[in-house]
Order: sequence, then C-alpha cells, then structure tokens
Amino acid sequence: MSASWLKDAVFYEIYPQTFRDSDGDGIGDLQGIIEKLPYVKSLGCNAIWMNPCFDSPFKDGGYDVRDYYKVAPRYGTNEDLVRLFDEAHKLGIKILLDLVPGHTSEENAWFVQSREPQKNEYSSRYIWTTSTFEGAQGLPFIAGEYDRNGCYVLNYFKCQPALNYGFYEPKQVWQDAIDAPAPMATRQAMADVIRFWLDKGADGFRVDMADSLVKFDGPNKEGTQQVWRSILMPIHEEYPEAAFVSEWNKPTQALNCGFDMDFFLEWRGNGYSTMMRDFDETPDGEVITANGGYFAKNSGSDAIRFLNDYVDKYEETKDKGLYCFITCNHDMLRPTAGLTEDECRMAYAWIYTMPGAPFLYFGDELGMIHRVLPTKEGSYRRTGARAPMQWHSGKNKGFSDGDAKLYLPVDDRDCAPNVADQEADPDSMLNFVKGLIALRKAYPELGNYSPFSVYSAEPGSRIFAYKRGTMLVAMNPGTERLELALDGAYEAVYTIGQPAIQDTTLILPEQSFVVLKTV
Repeated sequence: MSASWLKDAVFYEIYPQTFRDSDGDGIGDLQGIIEKLPYVKSLGCNAIWMNPCFDSPFKDGGYDVRDYYKVAPRYGTNEDLVRLFDEAHKLGIKILLDLVPGHTSEENAWFVQSREPQKNEYSSRYIWTTSTFEGAQGLPFIAGEYDRNGCYVLNYFKCQPALNYGFYEPKQVWQDAIDAPAPMATRQAMADVIRFWLDKGADGFRVDMADSLVKFDGPNKEGTQQVWRSILMPIHEEYPEAAFVSEWNKPTQALNCGFDMDFFLEWRGNGYSTMMRDFDETPDGEVITANGGYFAKNSGSDAIRFLNDYVDKYEETKDKGLYCFITCNHDMLRPTAGLTEDECRMAYAWIYTMPGAPFLYFGDELGMIHRVLPTKEGSYRRTGARAPMQWHSGKNKGFSDGDAKLYLPVDDRDCAPNVADQEADPDSMLNFVKGLIALRKAYPELGNYSPFSVYSAEPGSRIFAYKRGTMLVAMNPGTERLELALDGAYEAVYTIGQPAIQDTTLILPEQSFVVLKTV
C-alpha cells in the first residue's frame, strides 16, 4: 500500500545548484531551499523532489556519487539536510531525495577499493572482466586505467562505473548471477543508504535510472524487478509512509516491483513527446525549428499518438500506483523551448487535470525560457533547463546576493520573468499555475487516483476530451472553432478562452480549455 500522503501530492522539483544561493558563493544550497519553503507552499505544492545533494566530484551534476552518506559541502552539511526535512515538515511539505543506485563516482571509496589488484571486500561490488584485454562485449567499458587486471563496466558516463547487481543469464566467468554473494551485497548496501536517510527524516526517493541494475536483463526487466522487490518490499513494511518514484517510464514494470510512482518521461517520439515537444531541430539539437506537438497552436496534430502510448499502460497499472506527468525536469528542454506562453498554459492545464501525482519543475511556473548555454558539470544540451531561478529583477535576479561567479548565468534580460513581479500580477503565469493546483485540490475527482477515461479523441481532430470521475475535461489547442456533443447537463468550473455550452453542445473556440462538472 502506498504512502497515504500520495493521495493529494503535488510535487515541485528543485535543482539545488541553481535554486537559491544563501551564502553568496554562486551555488545554490540547502539553506537557500529552506528560505524558499514558504514559496513552495504558496504554490500549492506539498512535496519536493530534490536532485542529488550527496558528496560528488560533480562530473555529472551530482549523479556521480562519491559518498551516499554525506551531503556535498557546496550545499551544506548533513545537519543542514536534517533541518530542511524538519522545516519542510512543519509546513506540511514532504521531501524526496534523489537516489543513484546503478553506479557511483569513480572516486567513491567502494570503487577505489574495487580497482585494487589485491582481492578485498569491494572487488566484486562493480563489474570487472577477468583481463584488461577482455572487453565487456555488449556493454560500455574502460580498460587500462588502474593496476587491477580487468576492464570495468560503465553505467553512463566514463566517470560512472556500474555497481554489480548481476546478470540475468550469466554467460562468462566474470558475470555473476543476480543472487550471487556480490550482487546481494550491493542490494544490501543500497537498502542501507535508503534506511539511513529515511531515519534522518527523508520521506522517500526519486530513483535515477531505476531500470539499469541487472545487465543483459530479461525482456521485461525481470531481474531488475526482482532486485527492486527485494529492496523495497521490506522497506515499505518498515516505513509505510515512505514513497518511491522511478525514472523508468514503464509503469507495467516499475509499479510491479515496489515503486509507488513512475514517470511518463519525454522520450523522443513517445506519447508525452507528441503532446509538448514533437520537435524539428538544428543538427546539434539545440535550436527548435518547428514543433508538431499537440499543444502547438498551428501544428494541426491530434491526441491519438499520446493515447496509443498512454491508455493501455494506465489501465494496466491504475490500481498499482501512479503514472506521473511532469512539466519538465533537469534532463529536458523547458516547455518554452517550443511553446508560447499561451500554449504552455494549455499544456499545464492538461497536466494538472490528468491522473498521477503532477511534478512542476522549478521556474516553469514563471515561464522561464530555455537558453542555449555552455555545458556545466556534464549537462551539455540539458544546461538551459538548469539555469538559476529568477526571484526578482535585481542583482542576479535574486538567485544570489554575492559577487562570486554564478554556477550558471542568470537570464539578464529586463523582461525575464521573476517571482516578485508575477506574484503582483493576477494574470501572470505564476498565478495561473497556482490556480490550476488550487483547482485540482478543490475537486477530488481531478485528484491523483481518480478514474480517467477518454471521452473524445479522433484522428485529425484537435479536440481532446476525457472524464475524471463524473467531471469532463475538454480542450481545443488549435485555430478553429469546434463543437463537442455532451452526454448530459454540465456547468463550467474552469476555463481558458471562451468555451460555452449551447443546449447539449460544447463550443470550443481556438485555444480553449474547460473543466465541467455535472449539474
């Protein structure tokens, strides 16, 4: 049974490096997050997912963990993190940390010992072949770096050696079965990390690359599912109010092995992509030249591609957990990369009226633009989504009061959106997002677990309508006036544009959206 607080959870994702710098060193920190907790609450969000805050050499933005048990000094101390938990809880806000279980930094003490030529406790904590001249065929690997005679397998970048959870069907002498002693020790080590931070006050974890554990896994990730069940099921019994969300994007797998939530991620060409980010780009992938997504006003596209990807997964997993929508995250281009503000508003209205716990990425509530910036700590084309939060129009846009070089440059345009200006403007994007979250909370049938069913979606039609319980949500992101037949008597409780009901017909002008309740 999932944590009870997930019933009405609305998440806010914080990239700590660039949220708020409290000490003037140019890098965001935990105290900065603590300072802004009342702002998070004012949005209507009652939960935070915070990107990695553990000690790291930061070759991949903290997703290369050097010490799972220590907060990175750039952010503060372990005591500061515990204080963040405490202060958040006073405001009714839950905190999910970011767990990276598939790999560590090459500077992690476990790997430092594993690479030694003499056999020790950590020799098999990572995946090594038996000879420097025997590559790990079919897997990325590094050879010749250390005195140990063997090649080691990578999980992502060169700086991220893969932890050993075993192979689904071992075929080489250096490949352990998933229940061999070394993979079992790795499982226990990760469970120990989870328990350590839950005991300190964390409310759960977002789990990075959750499907990457077992190598050469079965067609449905059977080995990785088995590993997660063995880790998470006992933890759920010990910590029934802890919650876990996976970076997996296959809820039929993720929600079958102990995760409470899975993300519907932006994978190029998938259902989520076709709604907001169906991009044509320059060859370097940095500049959007066209957007064929459903919410692009002039795209002419329909919702069928999304539904073909989503509905079956939803139906199969709706009683097992939450399949969650995001406005963006630290790995994606911000919505403004391909949508106007009006188009973003339509897209956000969709996200906040769909099932699953919604996730708002910091700055999206302002309509922060996606800027092309030089890479920072392994960010590459993702850098633009990680730029500093804009709190006001003054120095460093309020991100930092100091004179140190900033982690990433702020948007220095005079017109750059910021919290202070938008809080004072009732028609701002910020107040629009607050209104959407308030709407969701005002009507339980729009909530995380409330039923979803398609009401109207036809090939070539710009209308997309669906039921949430007895409520009806309908939209037309396009340029023409359209009509939708109603199955009963309704009244509008929320609108964008000028939709209207005429007898049993819903009139949807261009770029209009409506939430209806029965009367």
